[in-house]
Amino acid sequence: MNVFEWLNTEAFTVFGQRVIWSDMLGNTIGLIALALGWRRSIATWPAQFLSGLVLVGAFASAHLAGGVGKQLLVIVVALWGWYQWRRGNQRAQDGSIAVRFAGRRERGVLALGTALGTVAVGVLFSLVPALSWSPWADAYIFVGTLAAMVAQARGLVEFWFAWLLVDVVGVPLAFSSGLAFSGLVYVVYLGLVLWGLRDWWQRSRSDARAPAGTRKEPALGPTGAAL
Repeated sequence: MNVFEWLNTEAFTVFGQRVIWSDMLGNTIGLIALALGWRRSIATWPAQFLSGLVLVGAFASAHLAGGVGKQLLVIVVALWGWYQWRRGNQRAQDGSIAVRFAGRRERGVLALGTALGTVAVGVLFSLVPALSWSPWADAYIFVGTLAAMVAQARGLVEFWFAWLLVDVVGVPLAFSSGLAFSGLVYVVYLGLVLWGLRDWWQRSRSDARAPAGTRKEPALGPTGAAL
């Protein structure tokens, strides 16, 4: 048995639903990645990359081509976000990752791009049924996840709002697809998203009030997160 086959074997059952290793491990790593994002740690990106890699197997086993495509997109955007944060474009003067609310134009572009992207992907999934058995819900999650990751890479507080909107559809879709662990993790995501939203919101206000040159250098943990 190779690694791919093992990842798609049953780990346990919960509420009468079969949980496979790839579903459990991929989503656990994704949960860690979200927590690292809340901490503004650059390690969030390699964690998202690894989560996407493992979840490709989970969605492939459930014959959800749209889900596979979403995870491949997560892998690519995770590499881009990693590059953005390493390059330092999102750094505040105190050396930590800077967070802020999007400007009016940025917010409009993000919202319009998400809406048009959802329509385009939804039409594609509808025309090619093999890609998804739930084309519009899958398209919504697919494009919403991309929007959230792009907003995160740019240090925008709207990143958390995007995840909240994805969760609303992601929970029931995961359970109905037989990916029980994904559904349970989405519920936990909701708590982390609300916590992260509060933290980034407060952080953005603090950064906006602090005069240039007055902020102290933060202590950094082993992952590069501000303590």
